[in-house]
Formats: sequence, C-alpha cells, structure tokens
Amino acid sequence: MSGLLALLDDVAGIAKIAAASVDDIGAAAAKAGTKTAGVVIDDAAVTPKYIQGFEPARELPIIWRIARGSLINKLVFLLPAAMLMASFAPWLVAPLLILGGSYLCFEGAEKIAHVVLPHDDHSGGPDGTHGVGDPKHLEEEKVKGAIKTDFILSAEIMTIALSTIESDNLWIQGAALALVGVMITFVVYGAVAIIVKMDDVGMWLTRVGRLGVTRAIGRNIVKFMPWLLKLLAVVGTAAMLWVGGSIIVHSVAEMGWHMPEDLIKGFAKDYGGNHGSVEWSIVAAIDFVIGLALGLILIPIGTKIVAPLWGTIFGKTKAAH
Repeated sequence: MSGLLALLDDVAGIAKIAAASVDDIGAAAAKAGTKTAGVVIDDAAVTPKYIQGFEPARELPIIWRIARGSLINKLVFLLPAAMLMASFAPWLVAPLLILGGSYLCFEGAEKIAHVVLPHDDHSGGPDGTHGVGDPKHLEEEKVKGAIKTDFILSAEIMTIALSTIESDNLWIQGAALALVGVMITFVVYGAVAIIVKMDDVGMWLTRVGRLGVTRAIGRNIVKFMPWLLKLLAVVGTAAMLWVGGSIIVHSVAEMGWHMPEDLIKGFAKDYGGNHGSVEWSIVAAIDFVIGLALGLILIPIGTKIVAPLWGTIFGKTKAAH
C-alpha cells in the first residue's frame, strides 16, 4: 500500500512539473508573440497583394497553400535551425536580428520611395513577376513568391521569438517557438482570408439583403475594403520601419554597444513626463526614424549591388532548369 501511495505521489509530482512546463511554454509563447507584432502586421498587410487578380473561387485555396508553406517554413526549416543556433551558437542571434532588422528597414523605405519617387508601373507584382497568360502558371508563381517572402518574415519572427524566451530549457524553447509559429500563421492567414473575402460578403449582402439597411451595409463594406487595404499597407510599412529600427538598436546593445539605446531611453524619459505611454511613443518614433534613415541608405546597396548579384547567382541556376 505504501508503495502505491509513493507511486501516486511521484505521478502527482510529475504532473505538477508537466503543468508548470506547460505554463512556462504558454507564457514564453505569449511574450514572444507580442514582440513579433510589427512583423506580423506587415505579413498580414503584404499577403493580400498576392491574391489580387484571381477568381473569387481560387482566393481561399491560394491563401491555404501560402499558409501551408508558411507552416513548413517555420516548423520544418526555421525551428530546427533556431534550436541548433540556441544550442551551439547563441551569439549568432543578435547579428541575425540586425540582418533581419536591416532587411525590414530596406523593405519599408523602398515602399515609401516607391510611392514618393517616379517609378515604372510595369515593373511587376509584389513577387517581381509580370502578367502571365496561363492562370495556373500565374497562381504557381504568386504562391512561390508569397512563400519566399514569408520565409524571410518568418525567419525574423522566429529569431525575435527566440531572443525573448528566457528559459534555458531546450524543450520549452522548442515548444514555445512551435506554438508561436502555429499561432502567428493562424492569425495572419486567418486575417488575410477574412480581409480578402469581405468584399464578397459585401456583394452578397447587397444582392440578397431584404432590408435597405442590409444592402447599405453591403455596399459600404465593398467601398471600405480598398481603403482598408491601403490602411494596412501604411500600417505595415510603418511597423516594418519601427520594428526594424527597434531590433537594430536593441541588438547592438546586446552586442555591447549600449550608447544608442541609452540615449533614446534617456531622451524619452526626459521628455515623456514620466508617462509610460508617452515614453513608449517617443522611443517608437525615434526607432521609426532610425529605421527609415537606415533603409534609405540600404536602398542603393540593395538595388545596385545585392539584387544584381542575387539575380546573377540564382538566375543562372533557374536558367539551368
């Protein structure tokens, strides 16, 4: 009898440890998820562009294909890489964050430059492709382009998430990262599906609504959706620059250069009047300016050096196939 009681006591102890681990995983995932909010907003803002121009019946299947590719990016490729880095090369996290933050700054600044400066409207879609006659081929190109873009954003998301997980337990880190990857993919592409189909909902209400109010709501939804997409693009671009600048400032501090971060925090504290929200707004605004300035510097480097080099290397590979 005493042996049975001891066994039950051990089982209860194991259950407590397991419950505590689940709590740790949930807390780590929640904290990591909030830190990636800016990148998530941009991901949700960018993806609808890949769906434009297709028949309504193909919109949800395309979103599903992109979401599935996003899960594969996060769980099959990026999660193991993050675990290896955490185990054998944790010093790589900060440099990779700086690299990813620089990419976000470049992308955000390039979007602003694309709006402000003269440009060629026939330079291709978000994935760099031109109109293709075959709808199936166009869909394949769009999905591939979206998954490539998602890989970069997902790598940034997973790296940011890894840097915020305080537990040294490898299993908790891996489980938290997997949970973050699944949650963010669900949130982003669920939101994209809703955004993309809202105009269809509006049209449906306009056609079948028996009340004038119902039909008016449908018409207003249809009119509002283009404005919502524009707003998402603006918010996504601002989030890219803010998050990119913030990542770089914090990462260089992690590598030992604390002056930029200390100056920004000191300035925010001096002029924020000890109001947390005001101080946060000042820090975010400075991070945005830093991100924009760095992005503008990186535009000629990215377009004149990196892009041609990338095209030379991978263009030949593509041509070989």
